[in-house]
Amino acid sequence: MTAGKRSLNATIIKLGLVALGAALATVLLLLLYANISTRKQEARQTFLQLVELDETTVDPAVWGKNFPRQYDAYQRTAERTGTRYGGWGSETLPDSRIEQDPRLKTIFAGYAFAIDFRERRGHAYMLEDQRTTKRVTERKQPGACLHCHASNTVAFRAQGLKVGAPGSLADPFLSESAQAQLMAGFDAICAMPYAEATALVEHPVACIDCHDPQTMQLRVTKPGFIRGIAALAASADPLPHLPSIEKWRAGDRRAPYDANREASRQEMRSLVCGQCHVEYYCGPKETLFFPWDRGLKVEQIEATYDAHRFPDGSRFLDWTHATTGAAVLKAQHPEFELWSQGVHARSGVACADCHMPYLREGAIKISDHHVRSPLLSIARACQTCHRFPEAELADRVAIIQDRNAALMHRAEEAVVALIEELTTAKQAGVAEARLQAALELQRKAQWRVDFVNAENSMGFHAPQEAARILAEAIDYSRQGQMALRESAAASPLAAPRRD
Repeated sequence: MTAGKRSLNATIIKLGLVALGAALATVLLLLLYANISTRKQEARQTFLQLVELDETTVDPAVWGKNFPRQYDAYQRTAERTGTRYGGWGSETLPDSRIEQDPRLKTIFAGYAFAIDFRERRGHAYMLEDQRTTKRVTERKQPGACLHCHASNTVAFRAQGLKVGAPGSLADPFLSESAQAQLMAGFDAICAMPYAEATALVEHPVACIDCHDPQTMQLRVTKPGFIRGIAALAASADPLPHLPSIEKWRAGDRRAPYDANREASRQEMRSLVCGQCHVEYYCGPKETLFFPWDRGLKVEQIEATYDAHRFPDGSRFLDWTHATTGAAVLKAQHPEFELWSQGVHARSGVACADCHMPYLREGAIKISDHHVRSPLLSIARACQTCHRFPEAELADRVAIIQDRNAALMHRAEEAVVALIEELTTAKQAGVAEARLQAALELQRKAQWRVDFVNAENSMGFHAPQEAARILAEAIDYSRQGQMALRESAAASPLAAPRRD
């Protein structure tokens, strides 16, 4: 073969390889394009509608046919999870907090929480755990307790229709008639005995409580919250973390603040949680209400309770302490209130950003409906903002919570010491008038320590605020002890009673 032929063959081979390479590159580019197109299509089609949803569709399993990813995650709230300061227990029964911390039995003496008070479980158990707690099975409770433990929007509206509200269940939720149904039914069910009211509901918190069934837009549906947030907006408390309220305040205020119409989507990612993770009164003497007339701080809520009177004109209280006779208050679970005082709220971070962080499945981005502690998902819940190793972030949280727990236990010790001294004085026959100052200080101290104890972040939502509250609890307890001793020094004990 001549040199010319060899050169020609080499050129042909090179050209063939170039052509083959170009063909392969074209195929790869086409495959990449197809993949990108598929992912884009996935991102556009966030769900496939298989069933019709409307304002009467309560069962989350039906919603799950259209939204299987969210429903699968929601079902996982039945899994047993826990962190250092919450959760765990057996597969069937969470741990008892009054056995872990016996001081609570003294603090709650005479109240149902002294009988049964357990660690939290996931949202899937909220109705079951309420129905089976000894606080309900051994003490009579009102239907108001269901406000935050069941999917009750439809039940409220149905009951509202029974008592004479206009319209039908087919009315859009935000319509005037539907709102009238909701509020009338809420008032009626709150007044029922718990056993009667709980028969009207079937599911724990469900999709319909937070989402519009047609648009999936976030919304608030709990009547207590709807009334409470309107009262908060009308207060003078600065709320920089809720800009839609500040905007409403700057307007003409002709209509009450309505979160469903005025709040941003980011605000709604906290407000839907604030429907239940809050402080409220849910006793038998009147309809459940949120004490936000003066603001969200512990002393503002206390001032609202102090100024409030029951319909019969008597002083507001949750119960009368069994050994001291003090008219005391019981905090519920004020996560929204404490979060509102913290740096995350001020930075625009919503509850869902941490407790329902975004996740991706293929090209689809969704909120994780496996609602749980951020400590169980640090990479997605924390590291999107805090660029530090997981172990370091977990240690930072542990330091905050450990310090808060230590301070809380000191505050509980102080409250118990005051209760014991008051009890001794009463047993010795000290006149009620001489105990009054100390009894009022018990109310203030006990309210504050319980506010932090009942809140489920062990102070993390607002560490400085939690420390302030606990410091005041210790201070008021010691003031109460001093008041007792000053009273004893000022006059001798009353003579013992003769039977």
